[in-house]
Amino acid sequence: MNLGTKIHTILFGKYVGADEFGNRYYQSKPGGTQPKRWVTYKDAVEPSLVPPEWHGWLHKTTDDIPSPTKIKPYKWQKKHIPNLTGTASAYYPPGHVLSGGKREKATGDYVAWSQENS
Repeated sequence: MNLGTKIHTILFGKYVGADEFGNRYYQSKPGGTQPKRWVTYKDAVEPSLVPPEWHGWLHKTTDDIPSPTKIKPYKWQKKHIPNLTGTASAYYPPGHVLSGGKREKATGDYVAWSQENS
């Protein structure tokens, strides 16, 4: 966190909570017009590290401050993971150079488009 953000957070911010990644969430102290909301990231400034429930609060979709006791995920919901692009865990589809560069042969039912076929 840069010095300006740190000073602004100390002077004008009210701590409201943290998420499982260690990010801390603040809103401006009462007295202003529209309360501002912001996040200070634990490590790298990476917006994909903000879980969906906190994203909704930051963007004023909801005024309810998320807490682990309030959040009951559905059975079909997966745990939030940040964007893995550029990391060793990034997804590369079959045939991609970084995943071996080999892909299955075409099945034979594919016909390339040409103007004569239309």
